[in-house]
Amino acid sequence: MIGVFDSGYGGLTILRELRHKLPEADFLYLGDNARAPYGTRSFDLVYKFTLQAVRRLFDEGCHLVILACNTASAKALRSIQQRDLPHIDPSRRVLGVIRPTVEALGAASSTGHIGLVGTPGTIASQSYNLEIEKLYPGFRTFTHACPMWVPLVEYGEAAGDGADYFVRKDIGALLSQSADIDTLILGCTHYPLLLPKIEKYVPAGVKILNQGRIVADSLVDYLRRHPEMDAKITRGSAVRYLTTERADKFSTLASLFLGQPVDAEQIVL
Repeated sequence: MIGVFDSGYGGLTILRELRHKLPEADFLYLGDNARAPYGTRSFDLVYKFTLQAVRRLFDEGCHLVILACNTASAKALRSIQQRDLPHIDPSRRVLGVIRPTVEALGAASSTGHIGLVGTPGTIASQSYNLEIEKLYPGFRTFTHACPMWVPLVEYGEAAGDGADYFVRKDIGALLSQSADIDTLILGCTHYPLLLPKIEKYVPAGVKILNQGRIVADSLVDYLRRHPEMDAKITRGSAVRYLTTERADKFSTLASLFLGQPVDAEQIVL
């Protein structure tokens, strides 16, 4: 199975695109919903929680794990890749969502002025800024933390008037930093659930990157370049869902994210 991890429900937007691109592959989704959100937690705690989740997915038989969480990708991915994988199993892989998203900027932006909205943790990590500077030295990155966006999604208020207020305010604060921003990164996998609101307050000329589609395309390319990993993936079109909160609660909300019934299992990390 391909493991997909997120601190909550947002990673389901990545999973949906992964299954669309790799319909025959088997997937195992793990949401650490009981300890979400990760966005305001310390680097050490996010690393600890993420490593626990990765180990569980490995124990379940996953050889490849996608951190479908911007905060985990920003705060834990590099440490897990460099410090832990060599001791756990050098043949296994953990991939994130930041690098493929940044790689897509070259084709998307003509001004080189990039807007980024994300959780406080992702913004504070400066992981996007550093990756953009590395790949596109002439680009400028403008960031804004949106601490209320994840709770709006998690509590089912993405379509409500409260969402309008916060999205309008936060998008305005971001765009006020530069009139030349022509590409917007939604630096949290929850944010696609707010896309109708975001599109309402973003000027027509600004491209909004679809992170799920980008990550899915990147994984397809990765498997093409690494046939040894591709050969380990089972292909029965199956998907399992694990959660650290009540299974019935997760199943109900996950069904809304995916538009189809979900039957989850509760676990303890």
